[in-house]
Amino acid sequence: MGFGRWVWGAGIVAGACAVGIAVTNRPEVAQADQDLFEAINAGHGPEADRVFVTVTELGSLYAAGAAAASLFVTGRGCTAVRAFSATCGTWLVLQGMKKMVDRPRPIDVDASTARQLVARPNGMSWPSSHPAVLTTFTRVAARDLEVGAFGRGALTALDATVATSRVYLGVHYPSDVLSGLLIGRAVARLWPRRRRP
Repeated sequence: MGFGRWVWGAGIVAGACAVGIAVTNRPEVAQADQDLFEAINAGHGPEADRVFVTVTELGSLYAAGAAAASLFVTGRGCTAVRAFSATCGTWLVLQGMKKMVDRPRPIDVDASTARQLVARPNGMSWPSSHPAVLTTFTRVAARDLEVGAFGRGALTALDATVATSRVYLGVHYPSDVLSGLLIGRAVARLWPRRRRP
């Protein structure tokens, strides 16, 4: 693995951790995080509710498993295994980070200001695993499949939509999902690349 990839990966993880540190140690950053949460979580009609409730599941391990199975049955078994392995690695790393940081979810802080549209997930709030899981899977698979710039842009938009859904649904703060996106990118960047024939 190239030294530059390690530097980039470490820098991205450091950025994710800096977000978490800033939001827990700087009252003005925490307030901005809360204000942005309230603006996104306020609700924008039943159609938006339905869209976000549906799209958020694309960041689950189940969805990653289904996507990996789809790749496998279409003859892309190596990519399926690599992308799903990286995704599981990301999920495990984030579960450990959640236990160390122990940040409460918005509904646990103030039930009067959080509009929660889905059941409260297990675990703590920072960092958000849904955007991290999806980002890791899409990045590793896209690299293996040599997806072009347009495809990568579409996948980035999907990652961002799932991240936004976690805030909209009331289960994460914006800083949680930003850190999740960054960690997902870092793991994908550091994951060993497929050997070309």
